[in-house]
Amino acid sequence: MKTTTALQFKNTFEKEVYEGLTAFPKRLSSKWFYDKKGDKLFQQIMDLPEYYLTGCEFQIIDQYKNEIATLFQESKGFDLIELGAGDGKKTKILLEEFLKQQLDFTYKPIDISQNMLEELEGAILKKWPEINIKVKQGTYFEILEKLNNQPSDRKKVILVLGSNIGNLTHPQAIDFLKNIRNSMAEQDLLFMGLDQKKDPEKILKAYNDSQGVTEAFNKNILHRINKELAGDFNPESFKHWPTYDPETGTTKSFLVSTKSQQVTLKNLNLQINFEPWESIHTEISQKYDDDVVNWLAQEAGLKVVTQFTDAESQFTDYIFKTDS
Repeated sequence: MKTTTALQFKNTFEKEVYEGLTAFPKRLSSKWFYDKKGDKLFQQIMDLPEYYLTGCEFQIIDQYKNEIATLFQESKGFDLIELGAGDGKKTKILLEEFLKQQLDFTYKPIDISQNMLEELEGAILKKWPEINIKVKQGTYFEILEKLNNQPSDRKKVILVLGSNIGNLTHPQAIDFLKNIRNSMAEQDLLFMGLDQKKDPEKILKAYNDSQGVTEAFNKNILHRINKELAGDFNPESFKHWPTYDPETGTTKSFLVSTKSQQVTLKNLNLQINFEPWESIHTEISQKYDDDVVNWLAQEAGLKVVTQFTDAESQFTDYIFKTDS
């Protein structure tokens, strides 16, 4: 129940939290998991034995780094634009290979977390001071819009690792790919990792690990709301609940209220009522197969030109060009 009448928001976080918690059913975007604490939790998740995605893609990039570098190479040089760069663990394999092959490139990591960008830039320049790195903080959509407004004759390679596109529904993913397509010239490439459909039990374990790190990551959004919006959420009154639908390939995560409770967000002059077992939808993580990927690409005006997969075909990195 909302008690506020003046819809004046200081930032997008306030606006989306207000809109999400006053909606039915309630929702919060997973992009708001990432503050300093959330960044560290996600780094822990990537090292978990149940979280197979990181290891699979690391294996792919390490095994095929030479072939990938050859595909990216351009006589005039190229810009490597990474959306959702994070700690750049996998990308560093490619950067080292580019240096080894003496390629002319600029690395442009993009992330919503300024903290992660600062750590990444520091680590890159400490190890490879010769790399030309230009970090940019913002959401994918903000950066893509800027890319569209900055035409260049230099080859662009847009990098989206870790199946980050999986956080979007199929219609949202098509819009996202269309935005990328609109920023691409004929010579540009999109390199994108997509998690594949597999044993449902394996997928569920990746989002509900035995150490409870994914639970803490999911609940971190409540801690962030408490901290930044003067909220009084009790995270222990919510159950972390992931689901997977093998028919659609959709993983969803929820926070489920275990009792009747009222939460106040002082900075928004907002009170929210929760019924017992009422949920907040916090995350979607889509799984794919080749048919779905080719359909998404076609809808967005792209085409798959090649792909690389791990030894067990659990994860695939696709390379797209414009379909023109």
